[in-house]
Amino acid sequence: MTADDLLARHRAVLPSWMPLYYAEPIELVSGEGRRVTDAQGRTYLDFFGGVLTNMIGYDIPEIREAVERQLRTGIVHTSTLYLIRQQVELAEKVARLSGIPDARVFFTNSGTEANEAALLMATNHRRSHQILAVRNSYHGRSYAAMGVTGNRGWSASPLNPLQVAWLHSGERLRGLLARLPEADRIDAAVEDLREVLATQTAGDVACLIAEPIQGVGGFVHGPDGLFAAWKKVLDEHGILLISDEVQTGWGRTGEHFWGYQAHGVTPDLLTFAKGVGNGFALAGVVGRAEVVESVPAISFSTFGGNPVSTAAGNAVLDYLLDHDLQANAARVGAILADGLRAAVGDLPEVAEVRGKGLMLGVEFVRPGTGEPDPALATRVFEACRAGGLLAGKGGLYGNVLRMGPPLTLTEDEAREGLAVLVDAIRSCAAEAVAR
Repeated sequence: MTADDLLARHRAVLPSWMPLYYAEPIELVSGEGRRVTDAQGRTYLDFFGGVLTNMIGYDIPEIREAVERQLRTGIVHTSTLYLIRQQVELAEKVARLSGIPDARVFFTNSGTEANEAALLMATNHRRSHQILAVRNSYHGRSYAAMGVTGNRGWSASPLNPLQVAWLHSGERLRGLLARLPEADRIDAAVEDLREVLATQTAGDVACLIAEPIQGVGGFVHGPDGLFAAWKKVLDEHGILLISDEVQTGWGRTGEHFWGYQAHGVTPDLLTFAKGVGNGFALAGVVGRAEVVESVPAISFSTFGGNPVSTAAGNAVLDYLLDHDLQANAARVGAILADGLRAAVGDLPEVAEVRGKGLMLGVEFVRPGTGEPDPALATRVFEACRAGGLLAGKGGLYGNVLRMGPPLTLTEDEAREGLAVLVDAIRSCAAEAVAR
């Protein structure tokens, strides 16, 4: 079967709104370490890791062996109506690592479900369906999660079960707060929060849900300390803080284990997903016991925290901690960030090289205007693939090249990928000028 045959079959049975990467989509058939091979036999260095999900890389013996041990028992699924040793052990680790006192953990299958569960807990605890969310955010594909997603391109329905009021994100390039000096943005964001509470809400508000670094939004974020400044106001009203760590968790930012820790604050609820399963469906919520216990009726996730996925999760977390991958993310991420800034940061087509650790983005604009250039981003994206590197795309306007390599990325691989990135960006920028 050729790739064209598979693409035709895909288009015949799957919805058109489910996108495929690249002008000529590829099927990945094998992987090892940080590299994957497609059905045509071409091998790529992977800088996107299944959208930041393959956090440890591919075919890692410790993870494979943990899963195989569980499979050999014959128990793939029992449901949470029975005790699951792997689930309890993983919950203990997550609770300890969360930084939240007296924490409880609820496992789900995806970040969407985790955010949905966190919203359920917060709205029950506060007896309110009023939510604060942040512009340019992304929190998932379910009904309520879409309702708190501040990105029109990912909002598939105008209907919403929640009453949502929107805050400015404090990002550096766009929006009202971007016009202010960096030192003034946190104060302005606090004023914005107070005004939103005074004008767009009535009575109790349940929570604020926010990403420390906006993933789908293009890896943009407000100043460090923003969450703490917001939380001072939230605490005055008893409003909960949910930190969406689906993309920022597990040491990916390098400087901290969780994104929220850059802000000097502890959330009431924290959602996690993606990397903890390293490709197995695993996600969840960890939060203060009194908030998590606010669910007033029986509830569970049929497959959430099943024996196989939590066997993988335990092995992932053990590997992550044993190999200090947070430190590796800081060290190797600096090679990429510093190298990109030095090599392409002065190009008029590059508005910003940003991010932390191994969560990096390059934003492309039309020179002299600051106007987003999604076409250039797409050309760079395709050029990276042609050069043997897989990256991602994103941002509100689709003009950001996103990189979230496995946290096991080596220094040599970082330099190899950097060379491909620099060549792709420089050549595509030069072509844009020639046009």
